[in-house]
Amino acid sequence: ATFGRRTVSGWVEVDFRLSDEDEQRVVDAYPALRRFAFAVADLDCDPDDLLHEALVRVLDRKPIGEIEDLTAYVCRAITNVASNRRRSLGRRRRAIDRLGVGSGEETSTPAVPSDLAELMVLDPPKRAALYLFAVEGYSHRQVAEALDITVVAARSRVSKALKLLRANMAEEVHAIDAG
Repeated sequence: ATFGRRTVSGWVEVDFRLSDEDEQRVVDAYPALRRFAFAVADLDCDPDDLLHEALVRVLDRKPIGEIEDLTAYVCRAITNVASNRRRSLGRRRRAIDRLGVGSGEETSTPAVPSDLAELMVLDPPKRAALYLFAVEGYSHRQVAEALDITVVAARSRVSKALKLLRANMAEEVHAIDAG
């Protein structure tokens, strides 16, 4: 399989040799991983790029054959890449603000259905936990295993995510009632 690696100057093609069995494991897990990447990605991040970068990082670290639960392992990598991208973008925005320089980038938010836009207030770890719990139907224990966190942390992330979403919905209702 051929993948690309993001560098400062663009993408560099990297050739990873996978056995037929390992390649089939990736193919089998791919639809679930892609759905997960779409749930975790910020609006300014292409979910396919996020998944691709996570797969490259996984393949850099260890052979697919050594990974017991491939889907959970790659989900953790996707969450980490999304968090890293969000932090990097925040640092970049703060630096631009300090310098007083216009970024030259489009500042409008892409149009998405309102139910998806509501999820964007959550950081990637909370969004990942909520997605696995509410959409995929994972138990708190399964969320914890998939994200390599404790069960208490999984419960906390899901609870905080739901609390934030409820607060945002309440603000919307209040704004509609007032307007």
